[in-house]
Amino acid sequence: MGAITAGIKTARGNAVILMDGDFQDPPAVLPQLIDAWRDGAEVVVAVRKSRQEKRKVLAKLFPLFYRVLGALSDYPIPLNAGIFSLMDRKAVDAVNAMEEKSRYLPGLRAWVGYRNTVVYYDRQDRAAGEGKLSFMSRIKYAMDAITSFSYKPLRLSFALFCFSTCVAGLMAFFMLLSKSSVDTAGFAVAASVFFVGGLLLLCLGVLGEYLGRVYDEVRSRPLSIVSTVHRSPAMSVPQLGIVAAQAGNDQNRDVTDAA
Repeated sequence: MGAITAGIKTARGNAVILMDGDFQDPPAVLPQLIDAWRDGAEVVVAVRKSRQEKRKVLAKLFPLFYRVLGALSDYPIPLNAGIFSLMDRKAVDAVNAMEEKSRYLPGLRAWVGYRNTVVYYDRQDRAAGEGKLSFMSRIKYAMDAITSFSYKPLRLSFALFCFSTCVAGLMAFFMLLSKSSVDTAGFAVAASVFFVGGLLLLCLGVLGEYLGRVYDEVRSRPLSIVSTVHRSPAMSVPQLGIVAAQAGNDQNRDVTDAA
Protein backbone atom coordinates (compact mmCIF):
# COMPACT_ATOMS: atom_id res chain seq x y z
CA MET A 1 0.00 0.00 0.00
CA GLY A 2 2.93 2.36 0.56
CA ALA A 3 4.11 1.95 -3.02
CA ILE A 4 0.58 2.32 -4.42
CA THR A 5 -0.02 5.44 -2.33
CA ALA A 6 3.22 6.98 -3.62
CA GLY A 7 2.12 6.13 -7.17
CA ILE A 8 -1.32 7.73 -7.05
CA LYS A 9 0.06 10.82 -5.28
CA THR A 10 2.58 11.24 -8.09
CA ALA A 11 0.34 10.34 -11.04
CA ARG A 12 -1.09 13.13 -13.18
CA GLY A 13 -3.86 13.18 -15.73
CA ASN A 14 -7.64 13.03 -15.88
CA ALA A 15 -7.66 9.35 -14.90
CA VAL A 16 -5.26 6.89 -13.27
CA ILE A 17 -5.04 3.14 -13.91
CA LEU A 18 -3.60 0.82 -11.27
CA MET A 19 -2.44 -2.67 -12.20
CA ASP A 20 0.14 -5.28 -11.25
CA GLY A 21 3.34 -5.37 -13.26
CA ASP A 22 3.62 -9.18 -13.42
CA PHE A 23 0.97 -9.52 -16.18
CA GLN A 24 -1.54 -11.15 -13.85
CA ASP A 25 -3.63 -8.11 -14.76
CA PRO A 26 -3.75 -8.40 -18.59
CA PRO A 27 -3.08 -5.15 -20.51
CA ALA A 28 -5.74 -6.24 -23.03
CA VAL A 29 -8.39 -5.20 -20.48
CA LEU A 30 -7.20 -1.57 -20.37
CA PRO A 31 -9.30 -0.42 -23.38
CA GLN A 32 -12.42 -1.75 -21.65
CA LEU A 33 -11.61 0.28 -18.52
CA ILE A 34 -11.06 3.42 -20.58
CA ASP A 35 -14.27 2.91 -22.59
CA ALA A 36 -16.29 2.51 -19.38
CA TRP A 37 -14.71 5.72 -18.02
CA ARG A 38 -15.54 7.62 -21.21
CA ASP A 39 -19.13 6.39 -20.89
CA GLY A 40 -19.43 8.26 -17.59
CA ALA A 41 -18.07 5.95 -14.89
CA GLU A 42 -15.73 7.64 -12.40
CA VAL A 43 -14.41 4.42 -10.85
CA VAL A 44 -14.04 1.32 -13.02
CA VAL A 45 -13.24 -1.82 -11.02
CA ALA A 46 -11.81 -4.92 -12.69
CA VAL A 47 -13.40 -7.98 -11.08
CA ARG A 48 -11.95 -11.47 -11.58
CA LYS A 49 -14.24 -14.06 -13.16
CA SER A 50 -11.57 -16.72 -12.63
CA ARG A 51 -8.10 -16.90 -11.17
CA GLN A 52 -5.12 -19.03 -12.13
CA GLU A 53 -2.74 -19.53 -9.22
CA LYS A 54 0.06 -22.09 -9.04
CA ARG A 55 0.42 -21.52 -5.30
CA LYS A 56 -2.34 -23.84 -4.12
CA VAL A 57 -2.57 -22.45 -0.58
CA LEU A 58 -3.14 -18.90 -1.81
CA ALA A 59 -5.62 -20.18 -4.40
CA LYS A 60 -7.76 -21.44 -1.49
CA LEU A 61 -7.18 -18.49 0.85
CA PHE A 62 -8.00 -15.64 -1.55
CA PRO A 63 -11.66 -16.66 -2.12
CA LEU A 64 -12.04 -17.30 1.61
CA PHE A 65 -10.68 -13.82 2.41
CA TYR A 66 -13.13 -12.13 0.05
CA ARG A 67 -16.07 -14.04 1.55
CA VAL A 68 -15.05 -13.03 5.08
CA LEU A 69 -14.48 -9.41 4.02
CA GLY A 70 -17.88 -9.28 2.31
CA ALA A 71 -19.59 -10.64 5.43
CA LEU A 72 -17.82 -8.31 7.88
CA SER A 73 -17.45 -5.07 5.94
CA ASP A 74 -19.70 -2.17 6.86
CA TYR A 75 -19.37 -0.83 3.29
CA PRO A 76 -20.20 -2.59 0.00
CA ILE A 77 -16.76 -3.51 -1.36
CA PRO A 78 -16.69 -5.38 -4.70
CA LEU A 79 -15.54 -8.94 -4.10
CA ASN A 80 -12.76 -10.61 -6.09
CA ALA A 81 -11.38 -7.19 -6.96
CA GLY A 82 -7.85 -6.05 -6.17
CA ILE A 83 -6.09 -2.84 -7.13
CA PHE A 84 -6.66 -3.35 -10.88
CA SER A 85 -8.93 -0.41 -11.68
CA LEU A 86 -9.32 2.99 -13.25
CA MET A 87 -10.08 6.04 -11.12
CA ASP A 88 -11.14 9.45 -12.30
CA ARG A 89 -9.12 12.42 -11.08
CA LYS A 90 -11.86 13.35 -8.57
CA ALA A 91 -11.73 9.87 -7.04
CA VAL A 92 -7.92 9.92 -6.95
CA ASP A 93 -7.91 13.29 -5.17
CA ALA A 94 -10.46 12.01 -2.65
CA VAL A 95 -8.35 8.92 -1.89
CA ASN A 96 -5.19 11.04 -1.63
CA ALA A 97 -6.94 13.25 0.91
CA MET A 98 -7.21 10.29 3.31
CA GLU A 99 -4.40 10.56 5.86
CA GLU A 100 -4.72 7.12 7.44
CA LYS A 101 -1.60 4.96 7.37
CA SER A 102 -3.10 1.44 7.39
CA ARG A 103 -4.66 1.65 3.96
CA TYR A 104 -6.67 -0.85 1.96
CA LEU A 105 -7.11 0.71 -1.46
CA PRO A 106 -10.10 -1.37 -2.68
CA GLY A 107 -11.96 -0.34 0.46
CA LEU A 108 -11.02 3.35 0.18
CA ARG A 109 -11.95 3.26 -3.50
CA ALA A 110 -15.41 1.99 -2.57
CA TRP A 111 -15.76 4.31 0.42
CA VAL A 112 -15.26 7.57 -1.53
CA GLY A 113 -18.21 6.66 -3.73
CA TYR A 114 -18.61 8.24 -7.19
CA ARG A 115 -20.16 6.44 -10.14
CA ASN A 116 -18.87 2.86 -10.16
CA THR A 117 -18.95 0.22 -12.83
CA VAL A 118 -17.42 -3.24 -13.15
CA VAL A 119 -15.39 -4.89 -15.89
CA TYR A 120 -14.91 -8.67 -15.64
CA TYR A 121 -11.73 -10.44 -16.69
CA ASP A 122 -9.82 -13.69 -16.21
CA ARG A 123 -6.77 -13.29 -13.97
CA GLN A 124 -3.71 -15.16 -15.19
CA ASP A 125 -0.84 -16.62 -13.23
CA ARG A 126 2.42 -14.69 -12.88
CA ALA A 127 4.39 -14.51 -16.13
CA ALA A 128 7.66 -15.07 -14.26
CA GLY A 129 9.24 -14.89 -10.83
CA GLU A 130 7.73 -15.16 -7.38
CA GLY A 131 5.71 -12.72 -5.31
CA LYS A 132 7.65 -10.56 -2.87
CA LEU A 133 4.96 -10.55 -0.17
CA SER A 134 5.45 -13.11 2.58
CA PHE A 135 2.60 -15.11 4.03
CA MET A 136 2.58 -12.97 7.20
CA SER A 137 2.51 -9.79 5.10
CA ARG A 138 -0.59 -11.08 3.36
CA ILE A 139 -2.18 -11.85 6.74
CA LYS A 140 -1.47 -8.27 7.89
CA TYR A 141 -2.93 -6.95 4.63
CA ALA A 142 -6.09 -8.98 5.22
CA MET A 143 -6.36 -7.72 8.80
CA ASP A 144 -5.92 -4.11 7.62
CA ALA A 145 -8.74 -4.65 5.13
CA ILE A 146 -11.13 -6.06 7.74
CA THR A 147 -10.35 -3.70 10.62
CA SER A 148 -10.35 -0.58 8.41
CA PHE A 149 -13.90 -1.11 7.18
CA SER A 150 -15.68 -3.11 9.85
CA TYR A 151 -16.63 -2.70 13.50
CA LYS A 152 -18.13 -6.17 13.69
CA PRO A 153 -15.04 -7.71 15.39
CA LEU A 154 -15.34 -5.07 18.12
CA ARG A 155 -19.02 -5.88 18.54
CA LEU A 156 -18.40 -9.61 18.79
CA SER A 157 -18.28 -9.19 22.58
CA PHE A 158 -21.96 -8.17 22.60
CA ALA A 159 -22.93 -11.35 20.76
CA LEU A 160 -20.88 -13.46 23.16
CA PHE A 161 -22.46 -11.59 26.11
CA CYS A 162 -25.93 -12.53 24.87
CA PHE A 163 -24.87 -16.15 24.39
CA SER A 164 -23.25 -16.34 27.84
CA THR A 165 -26.30 -14.77 29.49
CA CYS A 166 -28.64 -17.25 27.80
CA VAL A 167 -26.48 -20.17 28.95
CA ALA A 168 -26.43 -18.75 32.50
CA GLY A 169 -30.23 -18.52 32.50
CA LEU A 170 -30.49 -22.07 31.19
CA MET A 171 -28.16 -23.35 33.91
CA ALA A 172 -30.20 -21.51 36.53
CA PHE A 173 -33.40 -23.09 35.18
CA PHE A 174 -31.87 -26.57 35.39
CA MET A 175 -30.69 -25.77 38.92
CA LEU A 176 -34.27 -25.07 39.99
CA LEU A 177 -35.52 -28.32 38.44
CA SER A 178 -32.72 -30.46 39.82
CA LYS A 179 -33.53 -32.69 42.77
CA SER A 180 -29.95 -33.72 43.56
CA SER A 181 -27.89 -31.41 45.77
CA VAL A 182 -24.77 -32.23 43.73
CA ASP A 183 -26.46 -31.37 40.44
CA THR A 184 -27.91 -28.22 41.98
CA ALA A 185 -24.47 -27.08 43.12
CA GLY A 186 -22.97 -27.89 39.71
CA PHE A 187 -25.63 -25.95 37.81
CA ALA A 188 -25.30 -23.04 40.27
CA VAL A 189 -21.53 -22.82 39.74
CA ALA A 190 -21.94 -23.05 35.96
CA ALA A 191 -24.63 -20.35 35.95
CA SER A 192 -22.42 -18.07 38.07
CA VAL A 193 -19.40 -18.57 35.80
CA PHE A 194 -21.36 -17.85 32.62
CA PHE A 195 -23.11 -14.84 34.18
CA VAL A 196 -19.88 -13.25 35.43
CA GLY A 197 -18.21 -14.02 32.11
CA GLY A 198 -21.12 -12.36 30.33
CA LEU A 199 -20.70 -9.21 32.41
CA LEU A 200 -17.01 -9.08 31.48
CA LEU A 201 -17.90 -9.49 27.81
CA LEU A 202 -20.47 -6.69 28.13
CA CYS A 203 -17.79 -4.39 29.55
CA LEU A 204 -15.46 -5.32 26.69
CA GLY A 205 -18.22 -4.59 24.19
CA VAL A 206 -18.86 -1.12 25.64
CA LEU A 207 -15.13 -0.44 25.64
CA GLY A 208 -14.95 -1.58 22.02
CA GLU A 209 -17.69 0.85 21.00
CA TYR A 210 -15.78 3.77 22.49
CA LEU A 211 -12.56 2.50 20.98
CA GLY A 212 -14.21 2.40 17.56
CA ARG A 213 -15.23 6.03 17.90
CA VAL A 214 -11.70 7.01 18.91
CA TYR A 215 -10.46 5.15 15.82
CA ASP A 216 -12.86 7.19 13.67
CA GLU A 217 -11.54 10.45 15.12
CA VAL A 218 -7.91 9.45 14.64
CA ARG A 219 -8.45 8.47 10.99
CA SER A 220 -10.15 11.83 10.33
CA ARG A 221 -12.14 10.59 7.36
CA PRO A 222 -14.37 13.35 5.98
CA LEU A 223 -18.06 13.17 6.83
CA SER A 224 -18.91 13.74 3.17
CA ILE A 225 -17.22 14.19 -0.20
CA VAL A 226 -18.75 16.74 -2.57
CA SER A 227 -18.39 15.69 -6.20
CA THR A 228 -20.23 18.53 -7.96
CA VAL A 229 -21.91 21.74 -6.76
CA HIS A 230 -24.96 22.81 -8.78
CA ARG A 231 -26.11 26.43 -8.51
CA SER A 232 -29.19 27.93 -10.11
CA PRO A 233 -28.75 31.04 -12.32
CA ALA A 234 -30.86 33.05 -9.88
CA MET A 235 -28.24 32.59 -7.16
CA SER A 236 -25.46 34.10 -9.28
CA VAL A 237 -27.36 37.21 -10.51
CA PRO A 238 -27.37 39.13 -7.17
CA GLN A 239 -23.67 38.44 -6.74
CA LEU A 240 -22.96 39.93 -10.18
CA GLY A 241 -25.05 42.97 -9.27
CA ILE A 242 -23.07 43.49 -6.08
CA VAL A 243 -19.78 43.26 -7.96
CA ALA A 244 -21.03 45.75 -10.56
CA ALA A 245 -22.21 48.14 -7.85
CA GLN A 246 -18.86 47.93 -6.08
CA ALA A 247 -17.06 48.61 -9.36
CA GLY A 248 -19.30 51.63 -10.00
CA ASN A 249 -18.60 53.03 -6.51
CA ASP A 250 -14.87 52.68 -7.09
CA GLN A 251 -15.13 54.58 -10.39
CA ASN A 252 -17.16 57.41 -8.75
CA ARG A 253 -14.57 57.59 -6.00
CA ASP A 254 -11.79 57.91 -8.60
CA VAL A 255 -13.66 60.70 -10.41
CA THR A 256 -14.21 62.58 -7.13
CA ASP A 257 -10.53 62.32 -6.23
CA ALA A 258 -9.51 63.61 -9.68
CA ALA A 259 -11.82 66.59 -9.37
